[in-house]
Amino acid sequence: MGRRTIKVNYLARVEGEGALYARIKDGRAEEVRLEIFEPPRFFEAFLEGRMYDETPDIVARICGICPVAYQMSAVHALENALDVSLPEPLRALRRLLYCGEWIESHVLHIYMLHAPDFLGYAGAVEMAKDHREIVERGLQLKKAGNTILQVLGGREIHPINVRVGGFYRAPSRSELRQLIEPIQIARERAVETVKWVAAFDFPEFEVDYEFVALRHSEHYPMNEGRIVSSAGLDIDADEYEAHFKEQHVPHSTALHSVIKERGHYLVGPMARFNLNADKLTDLAKEVCHEVGLSALCRNPFQSIVIRAVEVLHACDLALALVETYEEPDAPYVESTPKAGEGAACTEAPRGALYHRYRLDESGKILEAKIVPPTSQNQAMIEDDVREVINGHSEMDDEALQWRCEQSIRNYDPCISCATHFLKLDIDRI
Repeated sequence: MGRRTIKVNYLARVEGEGALYARIKDGRAEEVRLEIFEPPRFFEAFLEGRMYDETPDIVARICGICPVAYQMSAVHALENALDVSLPEPLRALRRLLYCGEWIESHVLHIYMLHAPDFLGYAGAVEMAKDHREIVERGLQLKKAGNTILQVLGGREIHPINVRVGGFYRAPSRSELRQLIEPIQIARERAVETVKWVAAFDFPEFEVDYEFVALRHSEHYPMNEGRIVSSAGLDIDADEYEAHFKEQHVPHSTALHSVIKERGHYLVGPMARFNLNADKLTDLAKEVCHEVGLSALCRNPFQSIVIRAVEVLHACDLALALVETYEEPDAPYVESTPKAGEGAACTEAPRGALYHRYRLDESGKILEAKIVPPTSQNQAMIEDDVREVINGHSEMDDEALQWRCEQSIRNYDPCISCATHFLKLDIDRI
C-alpha cells in the first residue's frame, strides 16, 4: 500500500495556531502530531505580582468563549487560599452564570462548527443556505446563554461582575425573572436540538477512555465537586498535582497532561456525562432515554449529542435557579489578605479547568498555575486520529482528511481546531 502523508500546514479561523501531520505506511498510522505552534501567552506570569482581587478580570481575557470558566476556577482557588466560604444564594448565582456559558459555548460548537461535518457541508455558511431555520434556532439558543451572561456578568464577553467572594452586584429578583420567558423558549429549542443531532449518522468508533471530571453529591458538576475518574481516582483539587503532570512534546508549544500512574485521559462533556448522568435534570434524563443515549457512551463522534444534552440540562437548571431565586443578604463575602495557597477545579464547557495560586501576606500572587482542558485532551486527540486512520486507511485522501478533522472537532478544542476551511497537502510515496 506504500506511504501517504497528510499534512495540514495551518488551521485557519481558530483560536490559536495549529496544524495536523499524519504519516501512514501500509494502512497504519506511523506518526500523528497535532502541532500547536501558538506562541506562549504568559498569563501565569502576568498574574505574578498582582493582587489577588485583580485575578478574575485578568483571567477572563484568556478566552472569549469561556471567560466564566477561568473566572470561576480562579475565584474558587483564591477563596480556598483565603478561607472564604460562600452562602448558598451566591453559589446558586454562580451556577446560573455557568449555565449561560455552557449554553452559548456548546451551541456555538454544535451548530456552527460540528454539525456541518455530519450533514456534508464545508461550514455553517454553506449549511445555512439549505437549513436556514436550523441555524436560526442555534442563534436563538446561543442568544439565551449570552443574555444570562449579560445580566449576571455585566456583559456578554469578558464579564466584569465576578469577584473573589461573590459578585460586585447581585441582580434583583425582578431582573432575573425577566429571563424566565427566554429561557423557557431556549429549553424547547434545546430539546429539539438533542433530537436533531441524535439522528445524525455516527461512525462506529469506540475508545476505552479513562474519563476524568468533577463529581458532586447533589449537582451535575459545574463549580464544585471532587475530581474523579472511571479508573477509581477520587481526590480533592489540592491533590491534583500529585496525580497529574504536564509534559513538553517537541511538536507543540502547548503542554500535554497525563495521569502519572496511567497516562492519557479524557475531560469534557463525555467524561462529565459518563461519570454524572444520574445528576442530570429529570427532563434531560427523559430526553436522553427518548433518543437512546445510554449512561455509558464511548463513541467520541456522539459527543455532539452529549453537548446538546448539557445545553438542555443548563437551560432546565437555569430556569429552576431563576424561578427560585432569593436575593442574597450581600452580593459578596469580604476577604482578608493573608499568606496561603489554594487550588480549585471547575467544569469549563470543554472540561476540567485547574487553577492554583500562592499568595504572600499582603495578598499578592507569588505563583499561579493554570491547566486548561484542551491541553489535557491533546494527547487523546492524537490517539483518536491515529485510530481513525488505522480503521479507515482505505478512504481516499479527501475523505480521510475530512474524517481526521471531524475527529479533532469532536473535542471542540479551544486552540481551536474546530474549523472547516483547511489547506491540505498530501504526499504519496
